[in-house]
Amino acid sequence: MTFSKQLYIGGELVAGQSVADVINPATEQVVGTVAVAGLAEVDTALQAAQRAFPKWAATSISERCAWMHKLRDAVIANEQHLRECVHLEMGKSWADTQEDFDGLVNSLQFYAEEIARLRAEELVDREGTHSHRLLHEPVGVVGAFLAWNFPLLNLAYKIGPAMASGCPIVIKPSLKTPLSAYAVGELCAQIGLPAGVVSIVGGQDQVVGDAISASTIPAMLTLIGSTPTGLHIIRTGSTSLKRYSMELGGNAPVLVFADADLDLAADIVCGLKFSNSGQICVTPNRVFVEQSVAASFRDKVVARARAVRVGFDKSADIGMGPVIDGGAWQRIDGLVKDAVENGAQLLAGGGRPEGLEVGHFYAPTVLDGVDESMRIYREEVFGPVVSLMTFSDEATVLAQANDTDAGLTAYVFSRDLQKTERCAARLRFGEVQINGVKYGMDLPHCGLNQSGVGVDGSHLALDEYLTPKRISRALLV
Repeated sequence: MTFSKQLYIGGELVAGQSVADVINPATEQVVGTVAVAGLAEVDTALQAAQRAFPKWAATSISERCAWMHKLRDAVIANEQHLRECVHLEMGKSWADTQEDFDGLVNSLQFYAEEIARLRAEELVDREGTHSHRLLHEPVGVVGAFLAWNFPLLNLAYKIGPAMASGCPIVIKPSLKTPLSAYAVGELCAQIGLPAGVVSIVGGQDQVVGDAISASTIPAMLTLIGSTPTGLHIIRTGSTSLKRYSMELGGNAPVLVFADADLDLAADIVCGLKFSNSGQICVTPNRVFVEQSVAASFRDKVVARARAVRVGFDKSADIGMGPVIDGGAWQRIDGLVKDAVENGAQLLAGGGRPEGLEVGHFYAPTVLDGVDESMRIYREEVFGPVVSLMTFSDEATVLAQANDTDAGLTAYVFSRDLQKTERCAARLRFGEVQINGVKYGMDLPHCGLNQSGVGVDGSHLALDEYLTPKRISRALLV
């Protein structure tokens, strides 16, 4: 099965400057071709968004919500095709494609509900000489850059609040996984979405990405991606004053105390590390286990890693697919080999799984004895590797957990409520998950330090796309 997709610009499906093949990392076979934008297509998309802004911003909230519901209904009607695109472009298990699909449906529904709650605020005048209203208006045209790891979910985080707030959005998906985003463009065309409200233009980062960020048309640039990419976009975006909202890389610590439910902790660590092949920004990167339970926890993690079924078969109960490409495979393997060469023990996995000779599959891997001298301690793995370390006291492990430039997510496992609250207060991360893990479109997703600025998800994300306006009126006497 192969798909052929076009760009979506100014309300129409259009051909680009060239075409690019989309490769399934599980089979290394071409599963589709997509139109690739050049500078002309980027300019057309940005101009269309700029033309659309006055009318879309002035469109009533109820009408904008109606368009969001039309798109939501089209997405639901095309679930099979959208999930098939994700399944093929990423090699994800069929079960894992559900999260991507649900994220898009939930975003369109949630932000239509949230924007309907928006009200002007009345401000008190201390002297009693004026009345004041605080309005919230769309910031302007938005340029959005998507990471490849959750093609539809990442798009969902951006398209929902942009449409709800009245901001036309130009979306650049990754050329590694463009099929599902382009399929959303087809649905926008199908429902007759007003021209310029959404455009989807895939292309080379150095051409399409830089052209969007360097343009003076966008009032806001938003990204899901790596920290170096975020810094590059800010540099190229400095042609004009812009707002930035970015969810960037992570280096998540896990603190497993001796009084924790070890099976629960092992389930969550392994679930996050091996789901989507560990290609998740919030996945545990450094797992610190209290010394007295380290051996028991290690055995539980190794058993779970060895039980993961790796492969690519829509009809089978597959637990993990491939990593995205050969470059990712080599980078992950290099981190594992560096750790072993510097004293870590390889307890499970490492390299290619037995029996899978084709595809970019990396075995579910467990390393023990990792320390701060190893690259894998400092660098985001973005692959199916669990790195285990031990600790003996709370103060030391908190210092180790915070010893990173990243600050996206941290995890704490303990039955002691006071201990978990102390840790949550001292961990310098935008999210602290205690004895579990929960994500949803209604929950804020945000980072500190070099893990980003702004918020994805929840009502707080709307603030990224809205700007305040004060209207003050003198009271005549």
